[in-house]
Amino acid sequence: MDIAEVAKRSGVPASKLRFYEEKGLINSVGRQGLRRLFNNDILERLALIALGRAAGFSLDEIARMLGSKGNPDIDRDLLVSKADELDRTIQKLIAMRDGLRHAAVCSAPNHMECPKFRRLLGLAAHGAISSDGTGKLPKKRSSNKALRRTSR
Repeated sequence: MDIAEVAKRSGVPASKLRFYEEKGLINSVGRQGLRRLFNNDILERLALIALGRAAGFSLDEIARMLGSKGNPDIDRDLLVSKADELDRTIQKLIAMRDGLRHAAVCSAPNHMECPKFRRLLGLAAHGAISSDGTGKLPKKRSSNKALRRTSR
């Protein structure tokens, strides 16, 4: 399969295919004139690269897992580590989503008068949201049950 066909079938531009080849992620098997030729398994390899990129792996990490002989050698510990990292990111995003939803329906006359919004604003400004890795806002001690219920 020539590079134009690979680009068309995979949706990966030819320039990126050449870059991936320079990085050792893929290998052409020859040329037809000036066009690179690839084995039919190239589409599966490109799918693995796309999956790795979508999961947040660097190209160097992906290259190590793809191996040079065509058979992937996927580091399971690295997968677990990346999954844990994604869990932390998801928790941060959930905390932000919940804060935005609260701000959208908050009954305070002004967002700056809302204790939860001010707390979220302060945490974001100081990079403290999920400093414990949970993605949750630290619990504020208060006897106000309504405030505690909305901070969850």
